Amino acid sequence: MRILVINSGSSSVKFRLAEVEEENGALATRLTLLEGAVKGIGGTGTLDVGGQQLNRSTLVVEARDHTQAMRVLMSRLGDSRGSVQAVGHRVVHGGDRYVESTLITEAVESGIEALSDLAPLHNPACLAGIRGARAVLEPTVPMVAVFDTAFHRTMPEFARHYAIPTDLADRHHIRRYGFHGIAHASLANGYAVCTGTSLHQARIITLQLGNGCSVAAIAEGKSVETSMGFTPLEGLVMGTRSGDIDPSIVSYLSEREKVEPAEVERWLNQRSGLLGLSGRSNDMRELLRAVEQEGDQRAEFAVDLFCYRVRKYLGAYLAVLGGADAIVFGGGIGENAPEIRKRICRNMEWCGLRINADLNRTAVGLRPGSAGKISTDDSRVAVYVVAADEETWIAKETARCVRAIN
Repeated sequence: MRILVINSGSSSVKFRLAEVEEENGALATRLTLLEGAVKGIGGTGTLDVGGQQLNRSTLVVEARDHTQAMRVLMSRLGDSRGSVQAVGHRVVHGGDRYVESTLITEAVESGIEALSDLAPLHNPACLAGIRGARAVLEPTVPMVAVFDTAFHRTMPEFARHYAIPTDLADRHHIRRYGFHGIAHASLANGYAVCTGTSLHQARIITLQLGNGCSVAAIAEGKSVETSMGFTPLEGLVMGTRSGDIDPSIVSYLSEREKVEPAEVERWLNQRSGLLGLSGRSNDMRELLRAVEQEGDQRAEFAVDLFCYRVRKYLGAYLAVLGGADAIVFGGGIGENAPEIRKRICRNMEWCGLRINADLNRTAVGLRPGSAGKISTDDSRVAVYVVAADEETWIAKETARCVRAIN
């Protein structure tokens, strides 16, 4: 089955056209025909594309909105466009209504839109990608929504609930949903494939560290705890998001700064995290350069706080799982910043975790889906870097959903 995977962000659309086939009773991606991204949506942007059917190239394109971006993408697909048998869309928030990958109908599209208040930075972009694809593809091509929240549906009830009045929580569907589920599933799967380990017999802590960051505790292949909650704001320090704070800070700042609570929430989402702490950037690469080359103390503090918060969650999740077989780093920071991995794992010898400095230094730029071990041979907890392959996961989920319907 030929699947087009669409991963829409606020100003970009990543895509992959891949062949998914059944092998030994399991779905597998055999061939990536084309892949790339349209970046800079909202004006003049770029189209980066390559794959089996085309040499890698970058073009300057006009992409005023996601529909135009999809038209640019489809024109580049050429003859392959007519062979697309299904489209898989990454959707961030599925609420408590969508707990598995779902065929997109008008009702499902409306449901995704209704959840935009819970993921204002993400769901509108996902919807724009869905509508853009619908505008340029034949109406008979099925489209599937693959939800980031679905992977965390297996969390036990006590991990999913906040300690607020039950009637309020039930009335307003307030619970801990968790996010980055596609990435965490891909990290766990990558670890299992590359090590020959059965997920049903493993306890893993996956660290998805990028501009958005989260941790997941996975037992027997299922998510049992994760750091993000009702929205993607909870948990770790992120690029521009604060992560965990005392909720009273919202009303306190609203009163002191004479602004609406929604404005304070915007600050917590867009002005906080590494950006707010450093006063400089939300890009970890820039902060590390500032520390090394300029001795920037605010940047150093931001990096230290970021790593401390991850290490704090690692300790908590080791308790949740009763120990772990492996810790898996992924995401732009997790895959490509050895210094951050070293700082996070510092002083973790108490649980038997030891990093091999040479392996850690060289484990960068891994091929999607591949893994590299960075712990010492005598470390009781293995530590790996896995290059997440979300597009392959989405492609398989799309094929599974379409086959189940037919």
